[in-house]
Amino acid sequence: MHIPDGFLATPVWATLDAAAAPAVVYVARRAQSGFEESQSPLLGVMGAFVFAAQMINFPVGVGTSGHLVGGALLCYTLGPAAATVVMTAILAIQALVFQDGGILALGPNIVNMALLGVLAAWLPFHLWGSGRRRSLAIFLGGACSVLVSAVLALSELLISGVRMPGSVLGISLALFAVSAALEGAITVAVIAALEAMNPNFVRPLERGGSRVLGAVAAGAIFLAVAGVLFASTHPDGIWRLAQDIGLASHARALLHTPLASYEAGFLESVWLRKAVGGLTGLALIFGACLLFGRLVARHRSA
Repeated sequence: MHIPDGFLATPVWATLDAAAAPAVVYVARRAQSGFEESQSPLLGVMGAFVFAAQMINFPVGVGTSGHLVGGALLCYTLGPAAATVVMTAILAIQALVFQDGGILALGPNIVNMALLGVLAAWLPFHLWGSGRRRSLAIFLGGACSVLVSAVLALSELLISGVRMPGSVLGISLALFAVSAALEGAITVAVIAALEAMNPNFVRPLERGGSRVLGAVAAGAIFLAVAGVLFASTHPDGIWRLAQDIGLASHARALLHTPLASYEAGFLESVWLRKAVGGLTGLALIFGACLLFGRLVARHRSA
């Protein structure tokens, strides 16, 4: 789902970079409303969990994988504004530290997944989340967040002049639809598990209780340390599409980091490389969210 540098035309990524920056600033200010510094751990723990879940690719078709995007899960546990801020932090750290998604293409990825993807997740839950169709609303929110993000990414590639045969485009959309359905199902299952521990957990910026936060943190660590061993090695939808149409060779990295591809390349053990990379990501996401919480609290007190 992450678009790397080299795939989009300069006018496309530059326009979306320029649009994403003020949009995130505006949403961050909205997230300050009713926010307390004591709620920062919730942002950090949920952000770390989503980061870890994004590392675990699962098969969605022959030779293609997908992974949890997590915009809907963040939206339902943090509220849409805070979810956008946390997702933006995840995308930025992925691009700058792990070379997952382009630096120049960071704006498009933020627009696709953190802004409009979270908005797409919020709408079904806002409309039907308090009634008998609550589980369906959660499922639809998760599915819509992925579908909207995928359609936006494909549209940006088409606007950039990337030629896609109809058959290839159709297969890509079908694979994204499978990923969307799995996103919805996983989101429903995770929300049900959280509410089994705390029935009031799915309330924007509630503390949730140390028991729930501890369970989510433990899940994130497990995914980062053990889950990566079972993750699919097949490319995700965007990279599979790029390979099919010959676009993959256009990808370029503007910087090289020791944690590229979520692995600590300076270690010999494959498992240790992945575990150290994952745990480093969890720490960075958690720290970024704590910093955001402290800055918000300091700003409000001033």
